[in-house]
Amino acid sequence: MRRITVIGTGYVGLVTGTCLADFGNRVLCIDNDRQKIEHLKRGAIPFFEPGLEEMVRINASKGRLDFSLDLAYGVRESEVIYLAVGTPPRPDGGVDLSSFLGVVEEVSPLINGYKVIVDKSTVPVGTARRVKGILEKGVREGIEFDVVSNPEFLREGSAIGDFMRPNRVIIGAESERAMEIMAEIYRPLYLLETPIIKTNWETAELIKYASNAFLATKISFINEMANLCERVGADVQVLAKGMGLDGRIGTKFLHAGPGFGGSCFPKDTMALASIAKEVGMEARIVQATIEVNLAQRRGMVQRVREALGEVEGRRIAILGLAFKPNTDDVRESPSLYLIEELIKLGARVTAYDPMAMKNARNSLNDEVVFAPDPYSACRGADLAVIMTEWNELRELDMERLKDLLRTPVLLDARNIYEPMAMRRLGFTYYSIGRG
Repeated sequence: MRRITVIGTGYVGLVTGTCLADFGNRVLCIDNDRQKIEHLKRGAIPFFEPGLEEMVRINASKGRLDFSLDLAYGVRESEVIYLAVGTPPRPDGGVDLSSFLGVVEEVSPLINGYKVIVDKSTVPVGTARRVKGILEKGVREGIEFDVVSNPEFLREGSAIGDFMRPNRVIIGAESERAMEIMAEIYRPLYLLETPIIKTNWETAELIKYASNAFLATKISFINEMANLCERVGADVQVLAKGMGLDGRIGTKFLHAGPGFGGSCFPKDTMALASIAKEVGMEARIVQATIEVNLAQRRGMVQRVREALGEVEGRRIAILGLAFKPNTDDVRESPSLYLIEELIKLGARVTAYDPMAMKNARNSLNDEVVFAPDPYSACRGADLAVIMTEWNELRELDMERLKDLLRTPVLLDARNIYEPMAMRRLGFTYYSIGRG
């Protein structure tokens, strides 16, 4: 059992701390947000993630997980300190490390003995060396420490499973001592034969960006193929199946739609392009991935215009606000982009999402009306648009929906429903890449 402090109780920090506690460690999660810490102590989770609330409750009740505002105590009493502080994008696409490095500066004079400082946040190449430099200036003479890069690969909606049953763990370190401590922390994964990749800082940092950029590229590629399918009369779903059965390609991330969003892919692709630019290189494939994704979002606005003709004054129902199902995250959501553009064109928008409406309210124009269910959202609408593939939206009573719509026009941006079946029901039906 290790004594671990996790600094930052956002998505990555809270999931990481809770799962490390479930491994049997004593974990203290630190944050400077008093209200958030008070809520966490009462078992209130600040975001939706399946299974997390129960896991927090169980580990807190067993004394393995606690929450505090006291950074000095957390540093003093721990052996390993995970940094899970936000690293948002800068306007130029690079990474804003001000909060992350600010925490390192706060931590350095508090270190009272050998510690392993773990970079868990997604940070650009070279950050671990910057962290080491800050610590060397701030840590008292004679006190040893090590820095580790240990990137996270958590998918919103399945983060617990991703942490407890990962397909790999990446450990970047300079010392064998730090490697051994990190390997011991992840020892419960040995029974699952989880590969542990041991490497240097730079490789570990780059693995996270390269992985996300590659997955984003698959999404942009299949979206470009979907647009081609529409022009030549092909079916992108059959095309994706035919491609995915090739073991060299695989079936995942070949689902055509309105473009990728969320807290990782948009930010990480831009960051990787920025990292390449800083060393005098143009990451052309990554840049193309970004451009195709932006074009796919703009294309959704055009699809609405083609479905309705005139958008101004028309009522449009948007079903799904989160960037993907099983999360309440609306960051970089294609749905919010579409809503904002439609409002600019004079549309009246009614929206529904099972989990993300609270977060969407904080991001959207007051002109948007939020409905208590998908049927209320569609009542009197000229067009319904499915933007997130929630299971609830896969099982709609389409006869009822058709009767509620002023005109039975449906744009299925996630290809949930069968085109012929929808047309037999009397819908004017549009989807992505199934021309």
